[in-house]
Amino acid sequence: MANKTSKLRIIPLGGLGEIGKNMTVYEYGRDIIVVDCGMGFPDTDMYGIDAVIPDTTYLEENAGRVKGIFITHGHEDHIGGVPYVLKRLNVPIYTTRLTAELIKLKLEEHRLLKKAKIQVVDAGQTIQAGCFSVEFIHINHSIADAVSFAIRTPIGTIVHTGDFKIDVTPVAGGMADIVRLGQLGNEGVLALLPDSTNVEKPGHSDSERKVGARFDELFKDSEKRIIVTTFASNIGRIQQIIDAAAKCKRKVGITGRSMENIMRVSTELGYMNIPDGVLMDMNKLKSVPKNKTVIITTGSQGEEMSALHRMAFSEHKQVDIDAGDLIIMSSSAIPGNELTITRVIDELFAKGAEVIYNRADNLHVSGHACQEELKMMIALTKPQFVIPLHGETRMLFRHARLAREMGIPPRNILVSGIGHVIELSQKSARENGEVTSGRVLVDGSGVGDVGSVVLRDRKHLADEGMIVVIITMSGDTGRVVSEPEIVTRGFVYIKEAEDLMGEMKRVVHESLRTCDEQRITDWASIKGKVKSNLSGYLYKSIRRSPMILPVIIDV
Repeated sequence: MANKTSKLRIIPLGGLGEIGKNMTVYEYGRDIIVVDCGMGFPDTDMYGIDAVIPDTTYLEENAGRVKGIFITHGHEDHIGGVPYVLKRLNVPIYTTRLTAELIKLKLEEHRLLKKAKIQVVDAGQTIQAGCFSVEFIHINHSIADAVSFAIRTPIGTIVHTGDFKIDVTPVAGGMADIVRLGQLGNEGVLALLPDSTNVEKPGHSDSERKVGARFDELFKDSEKRIIVTTFASNIGRIQQIIDAAAKCKRKVGITGRSMENIMRVSTELGYMNIPDGVLMDMNKLKSVPKNKTVIITTGSQGEEMSALHRMAFSEHKQVDIDAGDLIIMSSSAIPGNELTITRVIDELFAKGAEVIYNRADNLHVSGHACQEELKMMIALTKPQFVIPLHGETRMLFRHARLAREMGIPPRNILVSGIGHVIELSQKSARENGEVTSGRVLVDGSGVGDVGSVVLRDRKHLADEGMIVVIITMSGDTGRVVSEPEIVTRGFVYIKEAEDLMGEMKRVVHESLRTCDEQRITDWASIKGKVKSNLSGYLYKSIRRSPMILPVIIDV
């Protein structure tokens, strides 16, 4: 029996005050387990950044104590950081079948698959990891094989929901195991750590079958070629598109790398049932009348390299968009992607296609629980403490209010932040200190080598442009031996700014003459004087502050 003074430490390393990058650390005594290992999308001012992952410095410093990483489901915001973290932590991964296969695809790309230790666990099974016992519980979400965790610790049971909804008529996999959640509530749950993504939305989330019925309507009445884009991971959605096509005797083509991968994996594992003769290779699909075809494609978020983006901008090798096409956007915009999605939709309209993209058309339902389902989760598990996860700051506080409405005492509800250490006992939940945390930026193959200084410089270059001042000087005499040269990028078009260029050269000459008169020979000081004077002139004359890089060439 646990000592009542013992503390369980819960440390969110991502997913609080933000959407994505989900990672939560559980620590008791010498043992640590990690739930989820996600990535986030870069902000619009993160120029050149491909992805954002959690800072795992704390885990790296305690690598010998980490017993495993437990993954709730296969979305990028829960598995996207796995390849990067496994390069630093050699620990086993525990997850369900489909999620395991999606992680393997990622690890293959990073050439890490042979080193990875991935154990497949079915819903209903329990894994022992140090002092922690982790039970996998079937839950509904917008991807198959999603689970919640009942984490038994020496001081009590924690229910970590992961992303979830309660769909009483799911396309596949059966309804969430609310019976087991209720049993846990009767046994006693110390703390509930629930998904907060849709806490602002009243009522219940709609069933995925509602989208399937809408596909049936649209496909039955259309005489156009149909192109549907959706999240590649939404296997139930893809299945319903294929089923609707089969009912109308249409052939189906798949395009987009991630869509092709998910189709292959889900079919091999038996998560998808494709009627004979419906699926065709994209090249052979050209031989079928367009009004008898359906194309399922990536690009629901307007991604620049996606298949739909390439279609919209006439860069796709197999599909040309025209007035005979019906484009169905069966997805919602991830925050931050609205502009890229709108740009693609505009291009599709410009090509004469009919585009259905309004959420009111019942072509997308969320995979996240709305208020009534979140209330049901609290009612089922009867937790002593509630610690909201997975949401922006306003969502976490709204979830705290919902918990109060459900009768949870305010002192037993804790809204925390990334890197904050939550100490949980059988009597209290409070914050006590912080660990190293934050964002690690991924730029190509570089991980963490782009910091705030580099981002600031990139933003400066994007906003104001750059001026390079090339000064040729004699290393022996320290004299300028040729006319200074000024090169600009992203600043002004030279032919339209000859007067300005002349004035900039004058400022450079004056700066060099001042250095000569004051006997300043140190090159760093000379460059500093040129930069300072030129920067001051440009801001005073045209109110602009480009990046200025003086370069001295020694001859």
